[in-house]
Amino acid sequence: MRTSNHLIGLVNFLTFLLSIPILGGGIWLSSRANSTDCLRFLQWPLIVIGISIMVVSLAGFAGACYRNKFLMWLYLVVMLLIIAALIGFIIFAYAVTDKGSGRTVLNRGYLDYYLEDYSGWLKDRVSDDSYWGKISSCLRDSGACRKIGRNFNGVPETADMFFLRRLSPVESGCCKPPTDCGFSYVNETGWDTRGGMTGPNQDCMVWSNDQSMLCYQCSSCKAGVLGSLKKSWRKVSVINIVVLIILVIFYVIAYAAYRNVKRIDNDEPAGEARMTKSHPSHFHL
Repeated sequence: MRTSNHLIGLVNFLTFLLSIPILGGGIWLSSRANSTDCLRFLQWPLIVIGISIMVVSLAGFAGACYRNKFLMWLYLVVMLLIIAALIGFIIFAYAVTDKGSGRTVLNRGYLDYYLEDYSGWLKDRVSDDSYWGKISSCLRDSGACRKIGRNFNGVPETADMFFLRRLSPVESGCCKPPTDCGFSYVNETGWDTRGGMTGPNQDCMVWSNDQSMLCYQCSSCKAGVLGSLKKSWRKVSVINIVVLIILVIFYVIAYAAYRNVKRIDNDEPAGEARMTKSHPSHFHL
């Protein structure tokens, strides 16, 4: 029994350590929500799952140390629910970020983003006018477009240099007009709109050289936020999948050790003797 308790304690300790990357992923998403993605509800499921794993692991560890079978049982039940929740979150993350990506542009290092390339629940939420007002305000306050400017020895970068840059989805969608508008480059966030086309892309009419406006109300900006969210969620989901696989392995080990503890407490013999006890013979010689 002591060996089984030690094994359960070790598994709980390792499970506690596994909660750290999950919690870290949630905190990382939270930091991006305050600066880049500006969507503040997506990180909370991960943070809650990470904290829950920590608390449950400590309960299971205490149960193993003090040979408290109730705490061990509670660990197994709650951890099973947490594993199910983590699986659900991973499926949800991939489902809502499944469609949509940037379009390559001829002679450009960056991608252009179009809202019609995206679909589903996340697009509807981001596109909602009342919700987008909060997101666009967050983007302005975070200075996402102020960081796009570059100087080389005090000399601003040229158009050719800018066109070869690999901009983030938010920078491409919110800080410059769509390429098909045909505007002439002045600087990273300033464009000469004379002679450019005004349709069929409605964002060409929305673009403004006013640094407080730029393309924050463009559909391309909404698409850029969706593209940024997709990248963030996919990175976190890869970590979550690895953690989930290890977590399931640890759970199986803990469950087997718990059953062994119960068997010993009930003085149940192993192997064939246990089968004999489960199905006793009617004849005793």
